Amino acid sequence: MSSGKYYVVWTGRHPGVYDTWADCLEQVKNFPDARYKSYSSPAAAAEAYRRGGAEQDTAELSQLLDGAGMSRQRARKYDHAHAATPDYMDNPEVDLTAWAVDAACAGNPGPVEYRGVELMSGKELFRIGPLQGGTNNLGEFLAIVHALALQAKIGESHPIYSDSVSGMAWVRNRRIKTTLTPTPENERLFAMLHRALNWLNTNSYRTPIMKWDTPRWGEIPADFGRK
Repeated sequence: MSSGKYYVVWTGRHPGVYDTWADCLEQVKNFPDARYKSYSSPAAAAEAYRRGGAEQDTAELSQLLDGAGMSRQRARKYDHAHAATPDYMDNPEVDLTAWAVDAACAGNPGPVEYRGVELMSGKELFRIGPLQGGTNNLGEFLAIVHALALQAKIGESHPIYSDSVSGMAWVRNRRIKTTLTPTPENERLFAMLHRALNWLNTNSYRTPIMKWDTPRWGEIPADFGRK
């Protein structure tokens, strides 16, 4: 039975369009450099398959929240040829159509960066930072808002996983709680926070923002691996 999602496999055992994740997974699991993505309608999936996976140029997406245009690394995906498929891929509790976000901070305060990844492909969707004079919670907050703004820009809707209770609460309440004050060092960070709060207060969204269950599912896929 279809889950309401349609899965395009461009590179896999048998390329094509599939209407269940189980069928898609059979084509891509442990397949070298597999390429696949979910769509919300059969027409969109068929068109994407016909185009061969050509994607909108997203070079400008780093400017969603940072008007100055912060650096953005090239999108990356899991190396299926040399790494085992992540455990969460086989977990029926995890919504593989979702995005995951996370942040890392060296110190408190210190330089903070954040990123978002697509669960199904492991592709890195965005990475911002380091922003000087920040905290991990502030980075987590910015990561969620960046994901929301990016989805709105490209016209897609995917649930968002975060492992930050504070970041999720700040987004839900449309305000942040921090003891940090603006300084010349963290000017760039506070400009980002201002833009993020402005976006939340001038836009509406229905995207589910869900807590990643680290004890049961392992580290969130957007984790920076620096623990």
